[in-house]
This record gives sequence, C-alpha cells and structure tokens, in this order.
Amino acid sequence: MKNPLGNLMQQAQKMQDNMKKAQEELSLMQVVGESGGGLVTIIMSGKREARKVTIDPSLVGDDKDMLEDLVAAAINDAVNKVAKLKKEKMAEVTAGLPLPPGFQMPF
Repeated sequence: MKNPLGNLMQQAQKMQDNMKKAQEELSLMQVVGESGGGLVTIIMSGKREARKVTIDPSLVGDDKDMLEDLVAAAINDAVNKVAKLKKEKMAEVTAGLPLPPGFQMPF
C-alpha cells in the first residue's frame, strides 16, 4: 500500500504539470470580442493582450463618444470570454481534486 502523502504529492505534481500545459494552451488561444452587432471587434489573446481592433467605417464620424463606448464594450466582451476560457480550463485541470469551494488557482 502506498503512502498517502506520496499519493498526494504525485497528484499535486500532475496537477502542476496540467496547469502549465493549460496556461500554454490558453496563451495561444484567441477570442473575438464584439459590440454594436459586430461593428467593433477586438481580437484578444488568452493573455488578455489586444491583437487587433476593427472598426466599421460607418462608425467613424462625428459621434466620438459612441465609438469610444463601443470599443470599450468590445474589449470587455473579449476579456470576459478569456476569463470564461480560463475557468473552463481550470475545471478540466482540477477535476476530481478535493478543493475547497471558491478556491482560486493563480492564473
């Protein structure tokens, strides 16, 4: 029979390896945040770095405030999508581990 502490250490090492792999996968992923029905789009990496901003030409004009609001909304949409992806990846990594409710992993 194996030592329970040894088992726990093996599980922790496996989880650490899985977390590293998940972080690498997430950093390579990209999400598209949108606002205004797709008039403004933001491509963002899994590291929450904006890669590209696309603004429909019909928005470029006199209404600067509306354009700024749409850009902010698209960024927020992309950030929320990255957060959702991270949460899903973490659920895969920690599946089956007895973690306390609300426990947050450091990524």
